[in-house]
Amino acid sequence: MIERIRLAGGTGHNPYDNLALEAALLEAVGEGECILYLWQNAKTVVIGRNQNAWKECRAAELEADGGRLARRLSGGGAVYHDLGNLNFTFLVKKKDYDLGRQLEVILRAARLLGIEAEKTGRNDVTAGGRKFSGNAFYTHGENAYHHGTILVDVDGEALSKYLTVSRKKLESKGVDSVRSRIVNLSELNPGVTVEEVRAAMKTAFGGVYGLLPEPLPAERIDRTRLEALTEQFSAWGWRYGRKLAFTASASGRFSWGEAEIQFEIGEGVVRRCEIYSDAMAAEPFSVFAHALEGCPFSSRLLADRLSALSSLGCEEMVRDLCALIEGERY
Repeated sequence: MIERIRLAGGTGHNPYDNLALEAALLEAVGEGECILYLWQNAKTVVIGRNQNAWKECRAAELEADGGRLARRLSGGGAVYHDLGNLNFTFLVKKKDYDLGRQLEVILRAARLLGIEAEKTGRNDVTAGGRKFSGNAFYTHGENAYHHGTILVDVDGEALSKYLTVSRKKLESKGVDSVRSRIVNLSELNPGVTVEEVRAAMKTAFGGVYGLLPEPLPAERIDRTRLEALTEQFSAWGWRYGRKLAFTASASGRFSWGEAEIQFEIGEGVVRRCEIYSDAMAAEPFSVFAHALEGCPFSSRLLADRLSALSSLGCEEMVRDLCALIEGERY
């Protein structure tokens, strides 16, 4: 039974810091307590725990534009965050987890802003048939959380630019694009701001639980543990690797012949590489392939490693293969 409700907030817009604090709050939530954590990330794609980063996001383009790729603990699909989005997390003991009650906070906050909303499907909150909040869930031991997004004034062009959505998934929902399925609250209530949504969430939180929200004392968070979690969420192996295995390829035609590079990827690293070509010079390709094995699966890093082989006397081949790899923007 919930007897106390607490409020916590992110201190910045770095996704690794914010996800670390979320995980620390999950470890710190007390008996009979519900914590509402409100936070924002700047220009970030957050993928689900078991997703393939390269399939879900144009990660190289995102990072070239100053954005970040992050992986969360919960499952579900990829989402785009910017400062026009407000993220929320409800953290409780598993025995006190009540999805209906938690979703009611979002619905009531929307009503406070003059917007009629409803829960639809597996994990969406919609208004006028369009989604403004997606939700995901995670449990660890005796603790659990429910988190998600609230689109207030998100940059739809950036969302479409960085997220890669399966055509089959879109067609199954009877729509033509990512942007046609979502709506910003600012479209439904012109001029509404993130701060107004934040205030409405806090008011609705107290109203739904019939309690006065109190700030979470800072000393409840173990700072050493928080630093370790930040390191975990920012690590290449967590964001890109995990225990996922997949293959990728790139092919092109050049003045010296055709080439196809095939990669077998495991935990974000090239485990095996094969290069097939009809070029007259056969010897360099096995050297190229061997050099790329063990490299993190990143266009820039792969091209850098290949460039180091120019001294073998095959500068043109190296240059063309580097351009081919970089063009794939892994």
